[in-house]
This record gives sequence, structure tokens and C-alpha cells, in this order.
Amino acid sequence: MILDSELILNADGSIFHLHLRPGQVADTVILVGDPKRVDVIESLFSDIEFKIANREYVSMTGKFKDKRITVVSTGVGIGNIDIVMNELDALVNIDFETREIKSKKRKLEFIRIGTSGSLQKHIPVNSYVISEKSVGFDNLLYFYEKGAEVVNEEFRRLLRILVGGHSIFLNPYVVDASENLLAQLKSAETFTGITITAPGFYVPQGRELRLSKKLDGINNKLSLFEYHGYQITNYEMESSALYGLSKMLGHDAIAICLIIANRLNKKANKNYRKNVKELITYVLHKITADES
Repeated sequence: MILDSELILNADGSIFHLHLRPGQVADTVILVGDPKRVDVIESLFSDIEFKIANREYVSMTGKFKDKRITVVSTGVGIGNIDIVMNELDALVNIDFETREIKSKKRKLEFIRIGTSGSLQKHIPVNSYVISEKSVGFDNLLYFYEKGAEVVNEEFRRLLRILVGGHSIFLNPYVVDASENLLAQLKSAETFTGITITAPGFYVPQGRELRLSKKLDGINNKLSLFEYHGYQITNYEMESSALYGLSKMLGHDAIAICLIIANRLNKKANKNYRKNVKELITYVLHKITADES
């Protein structure tokens, strides 16, 4: 039995942060960072079951074509992904009445739709990049007992060598995307590669304002990395936690991002909201290709 202090429920029986109740989560879940993107997806759905908001977490379940889909805004960063993933899994795989883990588990599909910065000159602004592998520059997975079981150890060792002498504070982990979801989303319109998930937006991604970075030239090192045809394509702030937690919990996950800035070419799209909607539409049509 899971204690009240561990599985925290609200007075209405909903889970602590998301304010969702069992039965409200579809098998396919789209994750977006910005709560306003939930409104964009809502405008494309034909039917809405509910919409619930608490803090940065806005959740909605509805239908696109005949497919039932849940949408959740996560806010920014791996800490929020840790909350969202654990609570969504609890909603489908823990009995809230008995507080016991269900013997039969539900497998969910998580698709993160986000924005990102390119680390390759040939990947221009407004491109779509699918994270075939995600590299965590954080330490989240190391807190979980099963973390080592889902890490791509070969790539982890290579990237630790790449970051060099400062690896005493940076021990990257690498997790693979769901092959099934990769096959669904990949097309001539997309790039695929390795995504770096940074624990911050500024210095952890090489941006200096008043504070200087410790890893000098890290973006150039990352952009030059190549192994068995894989390149490091982009920066973002969520997918490594999404991939790691999904694999440990038995779910499928993938991230696809719109490139809104190229960090090497120094180009950016300041008015990218129209392009985000186009990416959302692309994903919705891809995941419902077999629907009537």
C-alpha cells in the first residue's frame, strides 16, 4: 500500500499537481511546454471531454479524427517532467482506492512537441528534429534504481570523454526513443539525431550574459561529434527525463521539436508560433494516419 505522503491526492480524488482523476488519461499523450499550446491543439480537436488547469499544468482530453488523445503542458525543465511522468503513470497503473499498484499495467505513448536550438549548420530554422537519442546533462536518472538499465552505455561513455576534464560534475546519460513512435513520425520533412537535454537555458546551453561558462567551446565540441552516422542535432530541456522515465515505467516516448534558432549560424525565428501550429498538425496527422 502506497502511503498518503507518497501518493498525494487532492480532496476531490485527483492527483496532486495535475488535478487529473483515473479514467481521464488516453493511451496517447501529447506533452507541450507552453500552456498556450494546449489551446492551439484544442482548436484542432473535434471533441473535448474536459480541460483542467493548475499552475503551469494544463490538461485536456479530446479527439482528433477518431483517436482519443490527452494533452498536458509541462512547463520547462526536467523537474516538471519528473512530476508529470510519475503522476500520469500513477493515474493509469495505481488503484487510487486501495493505493496498490495494479497487476495489469497500461502502456502509454508520450509525444513531446517542443521548440529547440540547432547545433548543426545544415539544420535550418523552422526544421523539425526528432530526438532519436536524448542525452541528459542533468542527474535525474541517477536517483532511480533502474536508471542504469535504460541508459545507452556505449553513447554515455563516448559523451563523457567528449565533455573532457569537467566531467566530475557532468556525467551524461543517453536514452533511446521509442522505435515504434520514431517510425510513425519520421519522414522526408524531418531530421533525426541526438538531442542534448540541458538543465538550464543560459550557461548550460552556452549562453553567457553576466556569468561565464565553465565548459569552454562545448557547443563546437558537441556539433563536431559523430559516431556511426549519429550527430548531435539540437538542445532542449525535457526529453532525456521523458525518455528515461518512460522506459523505466514501461511506456513509449519520443520528442519532436521545431528549430527556432540555429546556435552556429546565429539565426533565429522570433515569430515561430505559426510554425509550432504547423508542427502540431503534422504530428496529429502522423499519429492518426490509420484512423477513419
